[in-house]
Amino acid sequence: KRVGLMLDLIPKTKAIAMLVNPNQPIANWQVEEMNEVARSFRLTLQVLKAGTEQELDFAFATLVRQGGGPLLIANDPFFVNRRQQIAGLAAQHAIPVMFGERDSVVAGGLASYGASLRDSMREVGVYVGRILKGEKPADLPVLQPTKFELVINLKTAKALGLQIPDRLLALADEVIE
Repeated sequence: KRVGLMLDLIPKTKAIAMLVNPNQPIANWQVEEMNEVARSFRLTLQVLKAGTEQELDFAFATLVRQGGGPLLIANDPFFVNRRQQIAGLAAQHAIPVMFGERDSVVAGGLASYGASLRDSMREVGVYVGRILKGEKPADLPVLQPTKFELVINLKTAKALGLQIPDRLLALADEVIE
């Protein structure tokens, strides 16, 4: 979904980049999934890897050197904790960045699309309540997110020279100005 939204934001895109943390066990899976998605949209995918602050700087330098396009940030706690650095590098190099969570857009990212943290935390509370009332955790069903949020930063879009389509603004759960 994030790739499709990025293409709505930057329609003439022929290539995208993805930043993954090679220190995470799911990094290879994330890359495989994104390769399939990129092929389905007929896009070239550039994979960048960073697991340290210095590697983030190097990844952005590599993206710029290779003619960088829009960048998707893999869902990873390391990137969430470095959102200020990533947003700063994106602004410095004029790279549109799509995140998986809202706070990175508040920090200066272009957009995010991901599961609603508020709804997820509410479900955690419901589960805790059920367990405290005596239900066994093993008997509780595994739930997947049902509410997703699109957040767009208009200030960042303007700095990048992007005009956000009205239909995306209408779809957005939050527009930061």
